Amino acid sequence: MSAGNPDSAFTFLSRGASIQEFKVAGHNIVQSFPEASLYKTHNAVFLGETIGRTTNRIKNAVIQNLNNKTYELAANDGPHSLHGGSHGWGKQEFEGPNPVHRNGKEGVYFKYVSKDGEGGYPGTVECYVWYTASMEEGKTVLEVEYQVELVGDECGETVVGVTNHSYFNLNPPAPTIEGTIVTLGTNDVLELDATHAPTGNIMPFPDVPPPGTAFTLGASEPVIDHCFVIDTSAPASCPLDTRLLPLHTIATLSHLDSGLHLEIQSTEPAFQVYTADAFYLPEVRTADSSIQVPARGKRAGIAIEPSRYINAAGKEEWRGMCKIRGGDLWGARTVYRAWKE
Repeated sequence: MSAGNPDSAFTFLSRGASIQEFKVAGHNIVQSFPEASLYKTHNAVFLGETIGRTTNRIKNAVIQNLNNKTYELAANDGPHSLHGGSHGWGKQEFEGPNPVHRNGKEGVYFKYVSKDGEGGYPGTVECYVWYTASMEEGKTVLEVEYQVELVGDECGETVVGVTNHSYFNLNPPAPTIEGTIVTLGTNDVLELDATHAPTGNIMPFPDVPPPGTAFTLGASEPVIDHCFVIDTSAPASCPLDTRLLPLHTIATLSHLDSGLHLEIQSTEPAFQVYTADAFYLPEVRTADSSIQVPARGKRAGIAIEPSRYINAAGKEEWRGMCKIRGGDLWGARTVYRAWKE
């Protein structure tokens, strides 16, 4: 899919409704595999995937007091369930890409029906993912919109959360994100315990400066795998469908060597930042051996994932952000703007 410029184009995959290519001025700024089959055999790190049925970690892989029941989820991150479990939506085949004209722009959409009990979650839900592309004042723009609805009658309520897990490298083909200049919309994070589950407290992250202040990623510091909080009142005020809320800039990235820039805006109350310090992908080849991609290691990219709070589904006080009943719509919107100077 083109944004209206041959050097600015996108490629999406039906597996996980994934972003395979985000090309800006001829550069692909996301980590990817050269062919779709490799996503089935090597993508343990969630490259480009649409994450669901919930995002991030569910503490101890359990949801209590939902439909007056306890639901045991698939644990795939120590004691916790991460990104919907080892067979979450990023590992599923979506229907699509289907062409669509939406909000005055050309794009594609994907659809996935998650059956009752999949990953341990109750209720059959239907998910739509829309991608639309455009050029605005010389910038490549990708808008992503998510919608989830409970369509089954197996239960009265369930929990959902969706985001994208692309890893950005603003200096391709450099092997790491070293030298990337980052500005975040907040430095408040959910405090984590030793297992990376939230304690419930919100605190400033010591290795990130105040919002609006740029910092540079080094070869090994800072190490970030935290949920940054834009809206500290979200548990009480966040609507299920945030798409009509104003967009806020959660992050800007740039690199002096490449001249590439990326701005990420979202309607969500929080976002995860992961500097990929546990990232590893082995060397891979295409089926015909025409393309070989060398092994990729720690800090090969930075993931910025707009979302609700970590463990919102597992913590009853936060569950209103992600609990849906019949007739409800869960929704979210993210806009990426990229350009080269």
